[in-house]
Amino acid sequence: MAESVDLKKYCQTVATRAKSASAQLAVLHGDTKIRWLKRCAELVRSHGSQLQKANEKDLAAASQFGLTPAQIDRLRLTPKVLESIALGLGEVAALRDPIGEVIESTVRPNGLDIQKVRVPLGVVFFIYESRPNVTADAAALCVMSGNAVILRGGKEAIHSNQALAKLLSQGAQETGIPPHAIQLVETTDRQAVEYFLAMSDQIDVAIPRGGEGLIRRVSEEATMPVIKHFAGNCHVYVDASADQNMALAVTLNSKCHRYGVCNAAESLLVHKDIATDFLPKIAEKFKEQGVEIRGDDTTCRIISTAIPATEDDYRDEFLAPIIAVKVVNSLHEAIEHINRYSSKHTETIITSDYPSARAFHAQIDSSAVMVNASTRFNDGGEFGLGAEIGISTDKFHARGPCGLTELTSYKYLVYGNGQVRE
Repeated sequence: MAESVDLKKYCQTVATRAKSASAQLAVLHGDTKIRWLKRCAELVRSHGSQLQKANEKDLAAASQFGLTPAQIDRLRLTPKVLESIALGLGEVAALRDPIGEVIESTVRPNGLDIQKVRVPLGVVFFIYESRPNVTADAAALCVMSGNAVILRGGKEAIHSNQALAKLLSQGAQETGIPPHAIQLVETTDRQAVEYFLAMSDQIDVAIPRGGEGLIRRVSEEATMPVIKHFAGNCHVYVDASADQNMALAVTLNSKCHRYGVCNAAESLLVHKDIATDFLPKIAEKFKEQGVEIRGDDTTCRIISTAIPATEDDYRDEFLAPIIAVKVVNSLHEAIEHINRYSSKHTETIITSDYPSARAFHAQIDSSAVMVNASTRFNDGGEFGLGAEIGISTDKFHARGPCGLTELTSYKYLVYGNGQVRE
């Protein structure tokens, strides 16, 4: 965008266009949205080389932005990633259109027919970093749920995002989607975010996805509701009754499948009754993966290579080959530790004891609580949502992976035949 353009005016124009498009989307037939999704999947597949050329520009500039290896990994558009984008669009197209669903209904004694009906939120302002594939995911979910979306990606992915957004807009033009239903903010000026966050009259919800600093800034400045999570300090607890082979596999996957994601495990708790047997086994697995162990006194006595953990280590989201480990005396102590230090994202227990699993489920206060499964499954695609626009650790409106229904609200439709209130 030209520097001479008035930034505030530009942002106002984008928001106004989005508001207008959202009114059209709200009454658009589901078949039109499905055609758009399928056409966009075709365009991503047929323009792979073009998308990769744009991505190469971002990768070449990554060093000047000081990106970590994990962030560069998120930024890269490989053929596999492009195919996953196309598949994701197709998966959203296969989902049921939530708009117009009657959530519940009742007929009152006076004959009033009252229906609670699902409707779009309206306009979504989506702010994200480093991951151009999220451009397609967010647009797909927003449009399918009847919302216009304003996409504000990070400067480190500007060329990739522009190339993807161009294809999404082309698909919209070809299939009858309102032209301003999907808009990419064309400036990387941080001031633009401040302007958008002040437009509560035109933007209905803000969704930040990225580092904790970005999310806290959005939460503090937004004048509209924010769907968010701040961090992903996820825990694996290996109970006394755990199948140790299962515990090794789940722990290793939770930590090492991908380091730079919010549902990767950052802390491991082990019951004292199996610690001397289990910890050397998992330490050997971690050594093979280059994972550094930071442990409590008991862990350090059992694992000679472990580094003494600090209080902060049990709170941190490392996003790196580092894990905090603690030996606990009981299930109760594990639950207390997790609820104290967790970011309320994802926790899992490995156990063969049903009452322990039930207690863990009931008492852990996080958006997803697993039994005998990797933390990496807390994901919209894995949960059958087709994709996700983010994961919420809030308790109002949306919690956990946010898919189509989490991008909707409801209103009451009331049918009468002349009733008046006495």
